[in-house]
Amino acid sequence: MSIFASMIEKETLHLLRDFRTMTVVLVMPLVLLLLFGFAISTEVNNVNVVAVVERHTDDTRQVLEKFRVNPYFTFKGIVSFNEVEPMLRAGSTDAAVVLSYDGDRLCHQTIVDASNTNTAQTSAAYIENLLNGSAEMPIITHTLYNPRLKSAYNFVPGIMGMIFILICAMMTSVSIVSEKETGTMDLLLVSPVRPRTIILGKIVPYFLLSCVMLALMLALGYTVLGLPFSASVLNVIWVTILYIVLALSLGLLISTLVSNQVTALLVSGVLLMIPVIMLSGMIFPVENMPALLQWLSCVIPARWYISAMRVLMIQQLPVSYIITEITILASMTMAALILAVMKFKTNR
Repeated sequence: MSIFASMIEKETLHLLRDFRTMTVVLVMPLVLLLLFGFAISTEVNNVNVVAVVERHTDDTRQVLEKFRVNPYFTFKGIVSFNEVEPMLRAGSTDAAVVLSYDGDRLCHQTIVDASNTNTAQTSAAYIENLLNGSAEMPIITHTLYNPRLKSAYNFVPGIMGMIFILICAMMTSVSIVSEKETGTMDLLLVSPVRPRTIILGKIVPYFLLSCVMLALMLALGYTVLGLPFSASVLNVIWVTILYIVLALSLGLLISTLVSNQVTALLVSGVLLMIPVIMLSGMIFPVENMPALLQWLSCVIPARWYISAMRVLMIQQLPVSYIITEITILASMTMAALILAVMKFKTNR
């Protein structure tokens, strides 16, 4: 058996015997995917609404009936205008609609509790769309790529970008640092084994485990979460594999810079998690950030991966639309690998 194969076998056996690591690596991504896909949602449902009606007519009854049958609203009844503010203060309603007449023309006023800005903006938009839907020339809107506006469509690419960059980097960084702490790395360094053989022997088992994790996440995303399935899944796979190699390379680079497992976890966890969540576009659009943060986000690998995944998984466009993202991810991968090997040789 070759030295390289022996290194892979050694690391694979070590990984398989670590039940806790295997459990975390395979179970945590699925839990996070389900959590973000179902429990965490940007959709606003069951908006509590009350109505203030100046004069009951067929038009006002028609409007009230729309609120009663619309699944996005919970109609709480008709109240007087003086009751609106106390109800908003007490939280017993989210919005109030005042229906009045200007001559023979029905007018409306919307009062919304804006203590939660996301709920307020969405509720106001829902109410305006419902009230304006009875106009003689209604506005027809076509929603492309995500017609039901499901939050899972937005969160799945984002959570994949966060999970792979964190778990893969943590796995490889802790693996090599643990060798340093136990002293076995010193034996490897004085042996005739080349640095690149040691590095590749460390990466391959974690790469294969990451591929299993990818298969589980894609199966969950396309079945349970209902993402649109097409032939573009092949592009999703190979672009994700490139991203996994980048994450593993970052873990190797971190392992050459620290000397114990606690530091490796802090560096790979804290220094990668916060930028990924805040600057990658996973939750907050990059375009809405100040110019300085937009420039800073360019060095976050997850930004380019998440952007590519939204094009491939949600819009289902060909690879030609993400050439920029692929080029940047490939360049980052090469840079991380070269720096890791150079630093590893220096430590040797």
